[in-house]
Amino acid sequence: MLAAKTLVLFVLTALAEIIGCYLPYLWLKKGASPWLLLPAALSLAVFAWLLTLHPNAAGRVYAAYGGVYITVALAWLWAVDGIRPSAWDVAGVMVSLAGMGIIMFAPRGG
Repeated sequence: MLAAKTLVLFVLTALAEIIGCYLPYLWLKKGASPWLLLPAALSLAVFAWLLTLHPNAAGRVYAAYGGVYITVALAWLWAVDGIRPSAWDVAGVMVSLAGMGIIMFAPRGG
């Protein structure tokens, strides 16, 4: 149950970060309204708050979160940008998720 909760929390965190960065991108690169900066800032605040909900040490959480972020970013690439990830992208996701699992769920002594 802890693993599932951790993964869901990481996915929500990644989505908040990606949305918080994607909205300014739309403004800066695609000519969208500068009003997008308001929900972007809110999304980044939610991202920071979500990172605080993990019971592990902050450095460990940030390190492991990177693996999930890579996965969600490539899913975003496919779902939002319409670019299908390559086999190399998928291999990278598998490696990053393996690293995340080791960092978050390895037994710790003392």
